[in-house]
Formats: sequence, C-alpha cells, structure tokens
Amino acid sequence: MRVIPLNAEAISTLPFRIDLRGAQIVERPAGPRAKIYSVSRAEKPLLMIYAGPQSDYPIYDGEQATVAGRTSIILSDGGVRRAVEHLFRRDDAQPADIHVWLITTDGADGALAEQIGQSVDPR
Repeated sequence: MRVIPLNAEAISTLPFRIDLRGAQIVERPAGPRAKIYSVSRAEKPLLMIYAGPQSDYPIYDGEQATVAGRTSIILSDGGVRRAVEHLFRRDDAQPADIHVWLITTDGADGALAEQIGQSVDPR
C-alpha cells in the first residue's frame, strides 16, 4: 500500500502546528480515538507524533524539563544535548495528549528531527 503525504489543506486541520522544513508528514493507522503521524525526509524517518487521549510518555530515559506547557526529555551524547521527546498534556482540550518523539537522533538528520519536533505546538 502506497502512503501519500498529507497536503497543505490536511496539514492545516491537524490538532497541532508544525514546521516541516521540507519533510513530509503522513497519517499512520491508530485506534478510534487517536491519530499517529510520521515525519520523514527522502524516506528517512525523523519523528513520530501521537494525538489522542493517553500517550505512552516517556519513551526515552533522560533529563526532564517543563517549559511553556511542554514537558521534554533531553539526552546528552558526546557533549551534544538534544530534546528527543515532547509531551503536551491538556485536560481541557482534545486531543488531551500530543506526544512527539524523535526516531532519528544522530547527525544532521537528528538535528533536523529535533528542529521539526520543537516546532510542534497545539492549536
């Protein structure tokens, strides 16, 4: 089955804003009350986004920081700190959780994934 990236109109209806920086986003199969999206560039997976009632946060084990309504997991590797996971938990909105996690964390692709992940913001 061929996966078709979301077009600009479909992206504008997502429950979050995102700066794709030239990457593509597709919707993946999920449960009836949740949506899962994958972001990739040139078929290289960069990050995933869950929007639904209850996420499996955290995936990564690292330093936790809460800033501006977002809880993030920060990893350090070789002196490089990278925000690899973000959670927006909202009791008064649907979807209640928007959970972003990087698939690629190394090199230039990891830096791009981090930039895209940090651009996610609930609508």
